[in-house]
Amino acid sequence: MRDMGEFDYIIAGGGAAGCVLANRLSANPQHSVLLLEAGNDEKWIWTKIPVGYLYCIGNPRTDWCYSTQPEPGLNGRSIIYARGKGLGGSTLINGMLYLRGQSRDYDEWASLSGDNSWCWDSVLQSFKQMEAHWSGGNEAHGADGEWRVEKQRLGWDILDRFAEAAQQSGIPFSEDFNRGDNFGVNSFEVNQKRGLRWSAVSGFLDPIRSRPNLRIITGALTDKLMLQGKRVTGIEYMQGNQKCCARSKAETILAAGSLGSPAVLQRSGIGAGADLQALGIDVVHDLPGVGGNLQDHLQLRSIYKVQGSTTLNQRTNSLWGKAMMGLEFALKRSGPLTMAPSQLGLFAKSHETESSPNLEYHVQPLSLDKFGDDLHNFPAFTASVCNLRPDSRGSVKIADPDPHSMPKISPCYLSAESDQRKAAASIALTRRIVAQPALAPFKPEEYLPGPGFESEADLVKAAGDIGTTIFHPVGTCKMGRADDPMAVTDSRLRVRGIEGLRVVDASIMPTITSGNTSSPTLMIAQRGAEMILADTEGL
Repeated sequence: MRDMGEFDYIIAGGGAAGCVLANRLSANPQHSVLLLEAGNDEKWIWTKIPVGYLYCIGNPRTDWCYSTQPEPGLNGRSIIYARGKGLGGSTLINGMLYLRGQSRDYDEWASLSGDNSWCWDSVLQSFKQMEAHWSGGNEAHGADGEWRVEKQRLGWDILDRFAEAAQQSGIPFSEDFNRGDNFGVNSFEVNQKRGLRWSAVSGFLDPIRSRPNLRIITGALTDKLMLQGKRVTGIEYMQGNQKCCARSKAETILAAGSLGSPAVLQRSGIGAGADLQALGIDVVHDLPGVGGNLQDHLQLRSIYKVQGSTTLNQRTNSLWGKAMMGLEFALKRSGPLTMAPSQLGLFAKSHETESSPNLEYHVQPLSLDKFGDDLHNFPAFTASVCNLRPDSRGSVKIADPDPHSMPKISPCYLSAESDQRKAAASIALTRRIVAQPALAPFKPEEYLPGPGFESEADLVKAAGDIGTTIFHPVGTCKMGRADDPMAVTDSRLRVRGIEGLRVVDASIMPTITSGNTSSPTLMIAQRGAEMILADTEGL
């Protein structure tokens, strides 16, 4: 085994959280930091041009190309489960939407963890510290951080009319989705800079690569933790066919994401004892919550054909349309090549009794049967809606001790009856919005799921047919109180029962945020770095 030496901090995972951690932990030149990333230092043009996600998702160059186990709630279907591969992680291939969630999300985290420092008022300061918002600094936004937030650089008439229809149905216009209450409709803000994708590597890693106390190793697939008793002393990883190890003086930090971090723990003998023994892995610490509590946002993609309005379907199915899109991007850094996957956002309630919005819409001026297919040859829009706070819980488990093996991912979508009811209600709400006068001139015709689904039972069946992930897995190394049997970390993100080890990524979320999860993950890393530095000072 090749020994790479000793570092104060070792970070396993160079995705969104890992980039922030590397930046913050190496800021003091007295700290030596090693960042390990299994993917490459990706410079591909399609990780820079926003619409490039179409070419990155499902491509083994930039995507781990995972898939779920067959899902009973999706009528037995297995679906793709894209996760970003390379420095920057999923911020290389995601939707670029800047969303924090709702204040209630973080107040709930504070309650579940027993630590009020996770409440909304506290995490808001972390969001602002990292943010470079187009509007400048104010009580809600920061101006001097690394995480660039801009307005989108294109518009579509059909989306403007959908927004008008939403307001006609009783959903108000929202000035800002990121002030703690996101009820309403508006265009999403995006993590871009002058029409180009702004990834975590762009914001946090590129500016500090030259620090002599920071070492970055790519193509380094973390296998397992090195342990002396119940203290972590470093990492074992694979670089090609070469087995390597690195030792940590202060702490080892897992930032491999909601699929990767529990997998590393399980291969290291930390997890549900019976599951590990069944794979022939010696149990170091029986921690049943590892890999459990998986939560994700299931999107239900309703598609409507329209008349008399230009959508991306027509433009991409025309050589002239493609040429004009390329020219607009080259000359102005605007137009469809700067598109996030979703342009219009809408937060609403599935029922009036909900205390805050529990549905999120991603509305798109395009349609396709499934991701990876060509766009339809007819004009259409897609109104995807997801239940923001699902009650269903799934799991991720390693299939065997080989770090190259795909994990067994079981989100258990729609396994809770409450989620089934909300799925039916959300499709019904989509229909009510589309039936408003603002969209009538375009004669919308339901293509998916189709007008044949009417009863609640029919709509639940339809949800199973059209549902797919929106790529927000969280919760598999849950943060919680000491009396919570499913808690993997404490409120300072230390793994319970293990010394010298933290998990700092989306897997620590006890409950999923009410919105997209990328920026909350960066916030977790910001706070995690502060905790690490405070707790290890002088070590």
